[in-house]
Amino acid sequence: MAFSTGRDSSEVVSEINITPLVDVMLVLLVTFIITAPLLNNAVRINLPKTTTTSSQTEVRTVTVSVDANSKLFIDKREIAPEALESELKRLVGANPDLALSLQADEGVPYRAVAKVMATIQRAGVSKLSVLTAPMG
Repeated sequence: MAFSTGRDSSEVVSEINITPLVDVMLVLLVTFIITAPLLNNAVRINLPKTTTTSSQTEVRTVTVSVDANSKLFIDKREIAPEALESELKRLVGANPDLALSLQADEGVPYRAVAKVMATIQRAGVSKLSVLTAPMG
């Protein structure tokens, strides 16, 4: 913007008026100061302090594997399909809170995996996890 000084009409003042800019910046600053505390939606809770304890019992996970040829393994030990239920019942009898992991080759037909899962359920295993490989 150009302004005339009034002394001589040919003189032009080419200065920028920063007053509107300062006004806008002050309004934005006040707005951010007011809204910043409202952006924190966390609930402040003082949790009680405790000491770290170790587990009383060692939880051992048993892994049942089905390879590409539909062979069964319990912890890398091959087992006959007919003996799977009795072996799992023996393990559950020794540890009622048995945690079992099932892993199967991706080429195994679903019916073979479903049979193994049914056998695991009949054996009384209540904690079953299915292992998969990560994508990518």
